[in-house]
Amino acid sequence: MNDLTPASFVYTDGDTDTNRTDTVTLNELAAQRLSRRQTLRGGSAILAATLGSSMLAACDSADVESDPAPTVSAGAATTTTAGRVVTLTGTSDASAVAWTQTGGPAVTLNGAGGATATFLAPSVASATALTFQFAAANGNTASTATTTVTVNPATLGFTAVAKNKLDVVSVPAGYKVQVINRTGDPIAASVPAYKNDGTDTNFAQRIGDHGDALYWYGLAATGTARDETSSTRGLLVQNHENINQQYLHPAGATNVGGVRPEAEALKEIENHGVSVTEAVEGANRAWSVVQNSSLNRRITPNTPMTFSGPARGSDLLKTVFSTAGTDGRGTINNCANGTTPWGTALTCEENWAGYFRRSGDNAARTAKELTALSRYGVTSSTGNFGWSTVTAADTANTTFRRWDARATGASATTDFRNEPNQLGWVVEIDPYAPASVPKKRTALGRLGHEGCWPGAFVAGRKPAWYMGDDSRREYLYKFVSATAWVAADATATNRLATGDKYMDSGTLYVAKFNADGSGTWLPLVFGQNGITAAAAIYPFADQADVLVNARLAADVVGATPMDRPEWTAVNPVTGEVYLTLTNNNAALRPLNGTDAANPRHYNDPFGPTNTAQFGNPNGHIIRLREAGDTTEATSFTWDIYLFGAGADLDPANINISGLTADNDFSSPDGLWFSRTSNAAGQNKPLLWIETDDGAYTDVTNCMLLAALPGKVGDGGARTITNTGTGGATATQATRVGAAPGANLKRFLVGPVECEITGIDTTPDGRTLFVGIQHPGEGGTPAAPTSHWPDSQATGTAGATVRPRSAVVVITKDDGGVVAL
Repeated sequence: MNDLTPASFVYTDGDTDTNRTDTVTLNELAAQRLSRRQTLRGGSAILAATLGSSMLAACDSADVESDPAPTVSAGAATTTTAGRVVTLTGTSDASAVAWTQTGGPAVTLNGAGGATATFLAPSVASATALTFQFAAANGNTASTATTTVTVNPATLGFTAVAKNKLDVVSVPAGYKVQVINRTGDPIAASVPAYKNDGTDTNFAQRIGDHGDALYWYGLAATGTARDETSSTRGLLVQNHENINQQYLHPAGATNVGGVRPEAEALKEIENHGVSVTEAVEGANRAWSVVQNSSLNRRITPNTPMTFSGPARGSDLLKTVFSTAGTDGRGTINNCANGTTPWGTALTCEENWAGYFRRSGDNAARTAKELTALSRYGVTSSTGNFGWSTVTAADTANTTFRRWDARATGASATTDFRNEPNQLGWVVEIDPYAPASVPKKRTALGRLGHEGCWPGAFVAGRKPAWYMGDDSRREYLYKFVSATAWVAADATATNRLATGDKYMDSGTLYVAKFNADGSGTWLPLVFGQNGITAAAAIYPFADQADVLVNARLAADVVGATPMDRPEWTAVNPVTGEVYLTLTNNNAALRPLNGTDAANPRHYNDPFGPTNTAQFGNPNGHIIRLREAGDTTEATSFTWDIYLFGAGADLDPANINISGLTADNDFSSPDGLWFSRTSNAAGQNKPLLWIETDDGAYTDVTNCMLLAALPGKVGDGGARTITNTGTGGATATQATRVGAAPGANLKRFLVGPVECEITGIDTTPDGRTLFVGIQHPGEGGTPAAPTSHWPDSQATGTAGATVRPRSAVVVITKDDGGVVAL
């Protein structure tokens, strides 16, 4: 395929030569003594397609016998790897030259009408030859030469970034960092620029704080239509998990007699939720956000929402605001995410329990209610940030009262005792329809949701979503739809109605990991596996009760408690499911309380005083393969892909994955596989790993790593010796994946006190978006501990410049696929 004026690097990964022709070659034509005009006008594929009108014009000005054949060279054969930019350089003394591809998987040639052409090397499973012809015309004669480019499978094509504690985003040589979507940036036409001094207001039309998981939804070049192939214009949907409260106000948060000011509390509330912003690539690959886009939107804890699925209308969801138990307000503590093939975003409500005030009302509660409240941690006497203490100027305004979950009225419909049950769900949002009402999908259960990533969508097969529950000793869940996938639904125009079809009915499962490397999905269904009204742990009333109290149902069936299960990711080629287990402490993972799936108890000394950190402070990544490689499976096999550790720790029992200075890490959190629309997501897909660490921050800021993982079972059984306080030991058998070696490298290190979270690329893989959350979270307004992103350009900034969460846009200088 020969494109003389391409707009960007794209390619088709195929195994068919689309440039084949039955037309004879130039040498054959010469041997047959065909006339000049017969040759050039009669359809030589090489000349007509490659040199075109320039050669034909030359033919009319001279005779074939009067012009010498041009000299031509296509350059030496070269070798590259998938995803990299390849430059073809031809030389000739002719005035008209051009390149064409003659063999191998088809690629798009950029600049094919000149001596130098470029293309992106396609994804290949093994060494593959691509051949190219360079043709030159001199008057009315022509010459050609060929060259071969051998493309090998993808490798990590960058030098690892060194661990550091700088106040910048550090990336490999050959890459550029841009910053967009900073906390407070305006996303509506009339909103003024952010002053970043604590006086700004109206965060319902500004980017929120603590940007977390994000995803790119492509837009057509014009209009607002969905175009999932677009890599230059699209919508970034980003979660806003929490706040750096101190930087949102002039001198930090205030209260008078234990009562928070209404304006301060409103600002803090609006900083939570989700943002939808239109982002575009301009000249010289400069990225910006369209402030006045009609698609820009903030979804906050105050945004109207509706419930769908089995728990809709349940007595457990009824409040004075929604006496029918069908509607609610907003979403909060949105951490990881998910997506659907029909173009909607899934945002996940994680650590929502602490925002509620609840104490002193036990006498007004039933024993069941107290069990559920305790199991989910709704036990605070004031609630995060004290929002429930606000006395609203409008007495009818319940924006702040809703955070008081005490039973103060005559029934659940006269107060907000059930408000905690309205949070902890997966929420579906249509980013292309800013007036649409988001839906809380109750069939997926109420947890501390840390992601909801889909498995493979196969026509005729029921799809599934995989979900972590972000707290120590919580579980891994899977929701399997009751409806088999219909491929045509990927282009449905009523996207939320399509969500109704696939996400409102199905089976919620929880994982049990066995010591022999097998596992079982246990259904959380009322009436099965002890989930009944007679359950000793908690007497369930119906399926709505099971879903509202999914953690208790998982307790009943005997799921495996994990070391803080967070993000899930699914390998788009193998279908294998990866889960980050961020860390655990000695109290919840004691020396004699390990198991095969959570096998380590050790110490990672911290700081100059070597403060003890026993338990599993560095975390690990587990992965599983569904039986039959289907999302409908009820059993699986598993192993541990990676163990977090410092490179200096015991290689036999702690640094089990053999990490080095180029790839050692701690506390894996975010996890994402590259898109299948580019070389990074094909054949052996690229896995991105983000950290949220406190155990290794004496050595380095949090980081982003790139990996090319193998498959479940590529390692083997292993027995390790754990060591507790006082030198006591215990052995634990486990299942260990192959050591990563050069297939794991540190790609990025963030600024001071940040978390790296949220990641996606454009479909072509040439632009990477990464969230930088809460830099300088330990500082004060008078003495910030970070000045990022203002510090990005020079490494320093004014001493009182306040830090802000933001999204970094990372591109490769040569235009290749990021990380390859």
